[in-house]
Amino acid sequence: MGGDIVSPPGEDSSSDQGLSQLSSPRLRDGLSMKAESCTSNEGDKLLFQQFDEMGQRNFSPSLDLGTDQRGREDIFREIFRSYDELRIRSQGLEEAKSKILGYTPGSWIEKVGSLKLSDYDVPPTTSLILVGPKGSGKSSLVNRISKVFEDDKFASERAQEYMIPRGSTSFCLYDTRSLSNDSHDNIEMLKHWMTRGVRHGELIIRNSDGPSLRTRMKFKALKNSCVSSERRKVNFVIFVVNGLSVLKSMINDEDADKQYTELFASAFNCPYVSFRDDKPLIVVSHGDLLSRFDRARVRIHLGELLGIPPTKQIFDIPDKLDPETELRIVDMLRYSLEHADKNLPQKPWFMNKMNKLTSWVLKCADCATVHAGSFSSSIINFAFVIGTRSCYHFGKGASWAYSP
Repeated sequence: MGGDIVSPPGEDSSSDQGLSQLSSPRLRDGLSMKAESCTSNEGDKLLFQQFDEMGQRNFSPSLDLGTDQRGREDIFREIFRSYDELRIRSQGLEEAKSKILGYTPGSWIEKVGSLKLSDYDVPPTTSLILVGPKGSGKSSLVNRISKVFEDDKFASERAQEYMIPRGSTSFCLYDTRSLSNDSHDNIEMLKHWMTRGVRHGELIIRNSDGPSLRTRMKFKALKNSCVSSERRKVNFVIFVVNGLSVLKSMINDEDADKQYTELFASAFNCPYVSFRDDKPLIVVSHGDLLSRFDRARVRIHLGELLGIPPTKQIFDIPDKLDPETELRIVDMLRYSLEHADKNLPQKPWFMNKMNKLTSWVLKCADCATVHAGSFSSSIINFAFVIGTRSCYHFGKGASWAYSP
């Protein structure tokens, strides 16, 4: 799949490309830096006044979040409150980390009725993939995640398949090839990963890749020659987006700036990356280059654009490593693993239940109060209901399929 091996030369090393122009004084001036420093009621009023003035021209029409500005202000307050609470919560960082380190696949399954863990199709390793445009910071994010759970804060960078922590088999992260400017290519690439699984070192070539690029990619893959024979089913998807690029698309009307969020939204809404109605989460990178006010604006904008709650499903993870950032990373992983377990399919055990019921009906065939034919129909209906609960959906518009 993606990562340093399968990506075109320079694709994954460009996470900071264009940051200088995005963070230029012209863009940064007047973006509420003064408001961020205000902590009094007067300062809060200034923040919300600026938020109200910008809201009408910078935000997308809301889906589930409400179209009125008051609703946005409530979300804005909640985001700011979460930033303040993070400082207090970071005191419990070690305990939060221990819960992630103690995770095993299926440990956070939401069991239905009398079902046991053995009734679910639990993978040996929970697989999370990182998806995002070029320069979104996927590789940097994985390296920061790795350092959160390892004593060596100067651990060398790793490529593609990351076991967290190193040497563990509980869960892994895949750093995928960046999204292209072609939405169709992106959908096909996501479909490949979500239906066939991911494999360390796998070469991913898009239809839009030119002959020269294809040759360089194949040569690079052969040179590294570390393609794994093991293919893993994807259990949850994490989208990574550059906060500076999103803010630029909100402020500017140029087509090139708008294209960034359009392509990102198209990939995010691909039916294959959702599990039933459970959409991926978003990580906003490069937030340390923005004011706290603008980071909140970006989260609310993405929430309205993608139809997800910005306070719960969009994680602001800046490019630094301190206790607060580490806790953000732990929170993001906790959300991902909980939802990966939540969406694990049940094993097709309903066939055994149906066979037992059929045997019972045959024994009761001579009973005057039971009509074997009509009751068999009831059994079929019962088996269908149980069977659908044992099915697994790759997303809206995708077909149902029994888990293997």
